[in-house]
Amino acid sequence: MLYPMTFKPILKKIIWGGSDICPFKGITPVQEGIGESWELSHVEGNYSVVDNGALEGKTLDELIRTYGKQLLGEKVVEQFGSIFPLLIKFIDARDNLSIQVHPDDELAKKRHNSFGKTEMWYVINAAKGAGLYSGFSKQINADEYVKRVEDNTIMDVLQRYEVNPGDVFFLPAGRVHAIGAGCFIAEIQQTSNITYRIYDYDRKGPDGKGRELHTELAKDAIDYTLYPDYRTHYKAHTNATVELAACKYFTTNLLDVDTIMVRDFSELDSFVVYICMEGKASIRDNKGNEIYIHQGQTVLIPADTDVVTISPVPGAKFMETYIG
Repeated sequence: MLYPMTFKPILKKIIWGGSDICPFKGITPVQEGIGESWELSHVEGNYSVVDNGALEGKTLDELIRTYGKQLLGEKVVEQFGSIFPLLIKFIDARDNLSIQVHPDDELAKKRHNSFGKTEMWYVINAAKGAGLYSGFSKQINADEYVKRVEDNTIMDVLQRYEVNPGDVFFLPAGRVHAIGAGCFIAEIQQTSNITYRIYDYDRKGPDGKGRELHTELAKDAIDYTLYPDYRTHYKAHTNATVELAACKYFTTNLLDVDTIMVRDFSELDSFVVYICMEGKASIRDNKGNEIYIHQGQTVLIPADTDVVTISPVPGAKFMETYIG
């Protein structure tokens, strides 16, 4: 019988990584230079491993092969096949990340036989003055883009946002973006590892050379549409389901709870993921399984679950994500 599952975090030591992920997740001793924690991953070579209950030690891949639609949902399997379609991460940037873009499904399929990458960011914490880039600040076309990459002026036409905890950015495939130094972020994305690097601040790698840029590949992947605002605006409410993003790849809600909340998923036909952003709570399903989770943990609720009851310590905050 399937039950709510937590997974061992896959910690990634990266040159730009900081020191916030371990304390946030309650991991000791604190490791320095951890740039990412992959909370739930079906990326080959980085399969998440269950760390609670009867299925402890099983990989997400084994679960999908054994339980398929029971775990993922019938509609999800029809849409994405036998892969877990989302990658959930925490990102701690001590330094600026490169400016990048991801291809959409069509281009990724043609070039890499892969899904594209649409994603979203939720800012957990930010140093004073920290910011990120999303979209363009003025209208440009593909030719101007190439020219600006060549003469190092691409940053002049990118839209920068100073950020605060709770800020949300939805990043459809094709949107140019980058996380800036001092940002601590939760990221929900399609399961895809395809990134085109546009600009890297002329930084040199350990070999003294600049990192490879994918100027030509990115040129056709970029959406050059200019929007007045690239932020997601939402009104926070306690003990309510507040929608942050909804697209064909995922729906994400914010749950800020200080009293018992019952969620009915009997009509959903999808797994549900809870990312605990603050506080702690117990989550109980309609089969009688109960799990206690705290800040920094991610829980997978199988698709064959009809109802979950969240009993928080007042002030618990979750992101809730599913397909549909």
